[in-house]
Amino acid sequence: MNSESSTLKNTSPFHEIIEDIEDLISSQDITPKERYSSRKNVKIKAKRKEQNVTNLEPVNGENIPGTQTIYIKTWGCAHNSSDTEYMAGQLAAYGYKLTDHKKEANLWLLNSCTVKNPAEDHFRNQVEEAKREGKYIVVAGCVPQGAPKASFIQGLSIIGVQQIDRVVEVVEETLKGNTVKLLGTKKEHGKKVGGASLLLPKVRRNPLIEIIAINTGCLNQCTYCKTKHARGELGSYPPEEIVERAKQAFEEGVVEIWLTSEDTGTYGRDIGSSLPELLWKLVEVIPKGCRLRLGMTNPPYILEHLAEIAKIMNHPRVYSFLHVPVQSGSDQVLSDMKREYFRKDFEHVVDFLRSQISGMTIATDIICGFPTETEDDFEETMFLCEKYKFPSLFINQFFPRPGTPAALLPRIAAQEVKRRTKRLTDLFYTYQPYEGRVGETYEILVTEVSHDKCYFVGHNKFYEQVLIPKEQKYMGQLVTVKILSASKFSMIGEPIDKIMPGLTKPLQQGQVSGIKIEKPEDIRVLITLLILGVSIIFRFLWMIL
Repeated sequence: MNSESSTLKNTSPFHEIIEDIEDLISSQDITPKERYSSRKNVKIKAKRKEQNVTNLEPVNGENIPGTQTIYIKTWGCAHNSSDTEYMAGQLAAYGYKLTDHKKEANLWLLNSCTVKNPAEDHFRNQVEEAKREGKYIVVAGCVPQGAPKASFIQGLSIIGVQQIDRVVEVVEETLKGNTVKLLGTKKEHGKKVGGASLLLPKVRRNPLIEIIAINTGCLNQCTYCKTKHARGELGSYPPEEIVERAKQAFEEGVVEIWLTSEDTGTYGRDIGSSLPELLWKLVEVIPKGCRLRLGMTNPPYILEHLAEIAKIMNHPRVYSFLHVPVQSGSDQVLSDMKREYFRKDFEHVVDFLRSQISGMTIATDIICGFPTETEDDFEETMFLCEKYKFPSLFINQFFPRPGTPAALLPRIAAQEVKRRTKRLTDLFYTYQPYEGRVGETYEILVTEVSHDKCYFVGHNKFYEQVLIPKEQKYMGQLVTVKILSASKFSMIGEPIDKIMPGLTKPLQQGQVSGIKIEKPEDIRVLITLLILGVSIIFRFLWMIL
């Protein structure tokens, strides 16, 4: 299993860092019985002394819920980013202040990724830093969900990947000095569902982009993947809930929707629906001037939908872009990975989509140095990448993840893995995907700021990156540009006469999505929140008198 890469820049009050489980489970992993037992009640334990949290000097207002400052940091995929946006939204709606400055925060909320060792190492380092700083700590994401017995998170509060709707409860208890662990799976009628409601408040990292997780978990049993331990089996959201979330986002000034999950191609198989059925419903509600991007799908689950997917991606408001990880060009390695497809299946996906959609962009992933990969296997991967010259190629060295079958296999020498990685990387840099584009014109949707802060970033119909002058009038708009120059990863464009204005002014950076006070029912919600706030203050005063 893989998770799509997230490309939004860091412009928000929180940071982003790009019932079958696997056959083998390490001592750190949650057991099947623990994973699927019903946990309806919150379990609260006294926080251990070594955390130094209960020994903090009280600050002004510290014991009044909703008055403290929270620092949030996220690693990993777009699904994790979406979870963070929802947790931030609920905390902000309750009254907590979100900050970029971790030293100022009372509590650190750290949302982790378990796909690779470096991401988990960064997460562990942040946990240790928070302990040294004497901060209250709540950990979330795939690391604590998949391995809640890991030593470095013992004594800390944990929010499971399907419990993000209870983040306020966990934060409040943690600030009182208690430890809360919520790792349960959400079910309806005994069946796993997608997770917390999609209609919860959220704070978008980018007010112009809405990230919607359409399902959680997957149907694969990849031998190298740890994410399955955390996200589990497939659980899809109802199409109507996804469509409603998209409509709300467009009403709030969003111009681009990202659909994400561990494998979007599996969507709906557990609820009698399908990915094409969902996409056609979403296409109906995408306003003029807005676009939709479909997230990562594995080859086995997109094959049967290829014809419909091609029709959908030909729609003017859907990006002609798809991320399909192949991981290896060798059938033997794919079999050892338990990827459940052959190389020819992947090639059929690429060939069909390129033949049906002019300019179609296919991105893919490669793992170099899987334990059973021979030199001949690697040559097959090289041949595949040279044949298709993928404009976006995510090259990764194999990382043995604890508790996975692949972690028990004898490893290839590190120097050899590095050599193969370098050879493939060198091949990637031998071709220029945007060669010959100078003078072409494109309609791009501008949504981001470049890494160097010198340009605005837009994407054309094929989700190719185009940099334009940093003038505010272009942000959030469809702009017609003429290409002036091109590099390996992007093009530079000059805006020409046509600009299509957005429909609605987007929310301000850090503003909570889903909270309005325009209608009578909204006023009732506001009154309810005020009453809740007053009751909390009275409760606090009663406790100290």
